[in-house]
Amino acid sequence: MPSTSHAADSRTAAAAQHEASAPPVAPDHARHPIAVVGVDAAPSWLSERLDTHADARRAFDEARETFIAGRRIDMGALALSLGVDRTSLFRWVGNRDALLSEVLWSLAMPTLAQADDAAADLDGPDRVAAVLTHFVGDLISADYFRQFLRREPARALRLLTTKESEIQRRYLATAEWLVRRDLGDAPLGGSIDPAQLAYLLVRVSESFTYADLITGDQPSAERARIAFRVLLRAD
Repeated sequence: MPSTSHAADSRTAAAAQHEASAPPVAPDHARHPIAVVGVDAAPSWLSERLDTHADARRAFDEARETFIAGRRIDMGALALSLGVDRTSLFRWVGNRDALLSEVLWSLAMPTLAQADDAAADLDGPDRVAAVLTHFVGDLISADYFRQFLRREPARALRLLTTKESEIQRRYLATAEWLVRRDLGDAPLGGSIDPAQLAYLLVRVSESFTYADLITGDQPSAERARIAFRVLLRAD
């Protein structure tokens, strides 16, 4: 059995291998408007706990590192690495789905911030389409994220694309925020309200990001870009 220090070194090496595909967690992204709107709109028991409970934060950080390293978050293994029993871990962070949801959204936040910054020179429907296309492309190209989708496809779709998880509610809130910021409160000439348009944009995003799981097609940021622009009447 490897020593504790060897195991820690192994985790560090594994994380380093995925560093290129992992989104940054720079402080300038921590309070970026697009990064915080989702959690503000749909907070969870765990998201609120992370700022006040040191042990919950410690468990969350360890789980996030495990995920970025491309490994499955296992509650038993996580408890062991933290030196506590499973009961304590569940008391700190809730069940595995709750923890996974927060880890996934914590990675979406800086990715959304990067996407918004990359489209800063655009405006109106062009900016909305560019932000969402950039986001879809980053999700498709993130190795650790694709590994999760391949490893747990049913759970991934349930956590990412259904109302049972905070993730889709947060993504919907983020998309609506984008629509209101860049298209106003009466987008597309008032033919649709911002919430309805946001829902359609999120569904397009999900369809092309998770195409391999939904229809067996290849995920495609380019096809998503075309669909976003058609929907937003950008062309």
